[in-house]
Amino acid sequence: MSDRPPLFDDAFRARLDDLFAWRRDVRRFRRDPVADGLLEACLAAASLSPSVGNSQPWRFVRVRDGARRAAVAASFARCNAAAAAAYPDARAEHYRRLKLEGLSEAPEHLAVFCDRATEAGHGLGRASMPEMLPYSVVGAVQTFWLAARARGLGVGWVSILEPEAVVAALDVPEAWSLVAYLCVGFPQEEHADPELVRHGWQDRDPRGARFTER
Repeated sequence: MSDRPPLFDDAFRARLDDLFAWRRDVRRFRRDPVADGLLEACLAAASLSPSVGNSQPWRFVRVRDGARRAAVAASFARCNAAAAAAYPDARAEHYRRLKLEGLSEAPEHLAVFCDRATEAGHGLGRASMPEMLPYSVVGAVQTFWLAARARGLGVGWVSILEPEAVVAALDVPEAWSLVAYLCVGFPQEEHADPELVRHGWQDRDPRGARFTER
């Protein structure tokens, strides 16, 4: 990598906007395997993410063991049933029709943790806002997601899970807290609109593009 800063022209910025627009939460995956080099390239990009105090607290765990994956899927099933039961009848029926994960189809599963005990960064920037550690991990997840999309991969973030069940299933250090569970693979279909918009759950909220001044 050159020390000379690159020039980002209008064509690049237009392509970058396309990348943002086409970064979708994927739930429908092909079963084709993902080459190790492709996955490693996305993880290398994620390692360039900003982090509080340069702490780099993200810990990616590639979940390949069938029993561990089954434990995660069982946690999803429990949480998903509870979530559906919490809605009124019509909304609950709609909820149950949604596809909210690709756990059985995605060739790759990545659990992403925050190492709350990391000594990297020497505590800089997080004494008054300790939540900056997991926020840093979220930034790495987003970088990974964009890097994957740019390489033709899809990513789905499964949040309907019991964090403690995932921690137990993967047998990670006690100081690691779950931030994201990602399904990764080649998407079955390509859509610019979010899945939940396409299937009538929630339209785009116009407030998402607003900002205020004080």
